[in-house]
Amino acid sequence: MKFLPYAAIAALCLTIGLLRAQTSVPVIMQAATPAPATVRATSAADATQEAANMLQVVREMQETNAATIKKQQAALAALDELQKAVDELKTFSKRG
Repeated sequence: MKFLPYAAIAALCLTIGLLRAQTSVPVIMQAATPAPATVRATSAADATQEAANMLQVVREMQETNAATIKKQQAALAALDELQKAVDELKTFSKRG
């Protein structure tokens, strides 16, 4: 019985909210104008320099990746040694 008045109030609030949400006034928005396209003239020298810069960036990325792979291999080797030690401890603890 205590729930019924709260449900009626909630239904009334939802109805009022839905009625206010629908308006008959149209919303008019101005169309967006496209930004002017910028065309950059590139010469052969600029293209060559850009390619050389990109090649340098790629080489630096390769060096960084190689160093990261070496670190990961060292960490993996250390984890493998720890796993072997754990397995040995399990074996010895079961025997004695």
